[in-house]
Amino acid sequence: MDMGLRDARVLVTAGAGGIGLETARAFVREGARVHVCDVDRDALASLARTDPAITGTVADVADRDDVSRLFDDATGRLGGLDVLVNNAGIAGPTGQVEEIRPEDWDRCLQVCLTGQFNCARLAVPHLRRSDNASIVNLSSQAGRHGFALRSPYAAAKWGVIGLTKSLAIELGPDGIRVNAVLPGLVAGDRIRRVLEAKAQQRGVAFAEIEADALRYTSLRSYVTPQQIADQIVFVASHRARTISGQALSVCADTLMLT
Repeated sequence: MDMGLRDARVLVTAGAGGIGLETARAFVREGARVHVCDVDRDALASLARTDPAITGTVADVADRDDVSRLFDDATGRLGGLDVLVNNAGIAGPTGQVEEIRPEDWDRCLQVCLTGQFNCARLAVPHLRRSDNASIVNLSSQAGRHGFALRSPYAAAKWGVIGLTKSLAIELGPDGIRVNAVLPGLVAGDRIRRVLEAKAQQRGVAFAEIEADALRYTSLRSYVTPQQIADQIVFVASHRARTISGQALSVCADTLMLT
């Protein structure tokens, strides 16, 4: 199926690993030109070797000076912008609310929510000049169900959905579509660390926490970064040209988070 993304100019934040890397590669397979940012210099250096078609900038989306430099670099290399994928995020702390350090709360919201604002505000002037303009924000099932012991992360991801809907209404008259993608339990190191922290917090075995988490998905399974990337590419494509303001789950039908 032709997604109509040949020569599309795409920026993916946190694009040197995980969901971001799979998304960048998925866009390249569609013929798009892709620039990524990441805080991990080594990961970007590795990406330059394995995927030379993808260019990159070291940047922290929570740092507005970094984001300004990122957009100068990305739009200079790409010659404009058609798609922004706001993928950057961190897991944040795990613990009872009274145990969470305020600085850990602040950092989680700065990266997971304010980082998306930092990028969107600089993307919009470029997107207004595109004939297929799209912003795809990564939220989470934690932004729909809440997540005990993960209040900073859940708060940020609920905020992403509010940001998405507000921007969709605001930017729709300019032809800019804005959607959120909500992963469930994504296979990889991050969810393993989260579940391990929960197991430690509750004093039970990792296997028990994992089994309990999967029990609340109808398909009893993790999702993969590639499956998330496939949804992102579709939402950004001409095939989805009337889809905007939506919170789209890719989650094996997650019923709740425990």
